[in-house]
Amino acid sequence: MASQARDTARKVLRRVHGGAWATLALGGELGRISSIQERALCTELVYGVLKQRRRLDWALAAKAPRGLGSLDETVLDALRLGAYQILFLRIPAHAAVDDAVDAIKRLRSAKLAGFANAILRGLAKDGEPPPPNNDLPTRLGIEASAPDWLVADALSRFSPTEAAQSLHAWNQPAPVWLRVQTGRATVEQAVERLRKERPEARVTASTTDPEALRIDSGGDPAATGTFGEGWVTAQDLAAQRVAHLCAPVKGLVVLDGCAGVGGKSTHLLQLGAARVDAADLSARKLELAVDSARRLGLGGLRTIVADLTDPKAPVDGIYDVVLVDAPCSGLGVLRRHPEAKWRPKPELGGLAKTQAAILDALGKRVRPGGALVYSVCTFTDEEGPQVIAAFLSAHPEFSAEGPALTTWPHRDDADAFFAQKLRRAK
Repeated sequence: MASQARDTARKVLRRVHGGAWATLALGGELGRISSIQERALCTELVYGVLKQRRRLDWALAAKAPRGLGSLDETVLDALRLGAYQILFLRIPAHAAVDDAVDAIKRLRSAKLAGFANAILRGLAKDGEPPPPNNDLPTRLGIEASAPDWLVADALSRFSPTEAAQSLHAWNQPAPVWLRVQTGRATVEQAVERLRKERPEARVTASTTDPEALRIDSGGDPAATGTFGEGWVTAQDLAAQRVAHLCAPVKGLVVLDGCAGVGGKSTHLLQLGAARVDAADLSARKLELAVDSARRLGLGGLRTIVADLTDPKAPVDGIYDVVLVDAPCSGLGVLRRHPEAKWRPKPELGGLAKTQAAILDALGKRVRPGGALVYSVCTFTDEEGPQVIAAFLSAHPEFSAEGPALTTWPHRDDADAFFAQKLRRAK
């Protein structure tokens, strides 16, 4: 049975190398595994290898006299799976080694299988080699299994100690945050109900965010009555803070540009907006936004399928508040998509141009004295502060209102977001 989890993990990793997202590839394969334990092991192996890839390669290379450069991804993934089990899981080393050797023999050759046997048995015997101590970026990259560009970014922002904390945080599981629909229940009531529905779970209210609660080891919260009856909805802590940055919205008409499935749109309605126009290019996403608003018992949502950079987009002329939740690199959610660490860093220049075009178009739809809020789920300067600086330089009628909102996994237990509130002169 154990080989089913490992074989499936190798299959998923092969699809990821082909460009698939691990979440989708894994979701499509887990249904073929009947055992709950095997599904859990497969999930652990896939995400463990993706998160710890550089550290695993460092450990494996120490046992390979000629390095790993000549090996293809199929062999490397089999070795990485074996190494991950040896170094991180309570699985007998012989089971991990035998499975990897058998897989490489089946998929490649007996000669490579013998090579893999020697490497993995050596790793099981001697353990993980230490990283170089005289090269801080390399040491951090190996210890936290991070690519060089991510290490350089962390060291440019934080002290070496905090940079290490930040890099390690990307390898932690992303917590499940829920937003309580306070028009239907208090946070305390939602916590109590979830504890009754999921007695094995740990449910805690946030000490910093008024509608947020966290649920750990509770399975899928969408399968609870608390969720189904609209007491709660899933939303990361950082995304919840963006809606609060738009405040006050009570009684106002708001445009949520690039609204997606409507997480922030429904939050704005919950905070008292008289109407929220949710605009997006995807009609399907907006259908899901309508479903979410209906489940949460929130009226006042209007959906608009449109390209907001088109002057003829069918939106109202001006709004009290405009939220620009711009398309971005998505690097702020690396905990959920660790494979993105090992892909080429996105070309940020083109993204920044798109973000600037959307911000410019929607800035025109803010009434005098109104607010414009720009948000991205990433931490890059090119997509955050630099976009804002360029916009303010070109639009002197706007000014920054308060400091930018930035969140980090190691500081906030949230995704990494950047958001800035701007005010148009009266």
